[in-house]
Amino acid sequence: MDVDVAILLGATPRAKDMEWDDQFKCNVRIFRSQGKALDTYAKKTVKVLVVGSPANTNCLIAMTSAPSIPPENFSCLTRLSQNRAQSRLGGWAETETASEVIRDSRIQSPDEEIALQKG
Repeated sequence: MDVDVAILLGATPRAKDMEWDDQFKCNVRIFRSQGKALDTYAKKTVKVLVVGSPANTNCLIAMTSAPSIPPENFSCLTRLSQNRAQSRLGGWAETETASEVIRDSRIQSPDEEIALQKG
């Protein structure tokens, strides 16, 4: 019980012919297992960074599988999604974007109506 920091890299890469739900099922097994291991073996103050894509979904799976670790101790890398949104919205709004809704798969879509500009 002496894990201070956990970086979760292992996610199922999406093959060319793989559907999102197939990737999701594989990642559920991976991140549920990692979350349970953290819940059992890590300090309750552990800081967890999820990198494996889709990071936001995988982070949620790990977090809910480790109920004894505070949710605020979990974070994920979503900079790629932020960059995609800024690229899409930057030209449309002719300004920098400070906050945005992003698309990370065919089942998620950007919503420019609620994006904030410099806010």
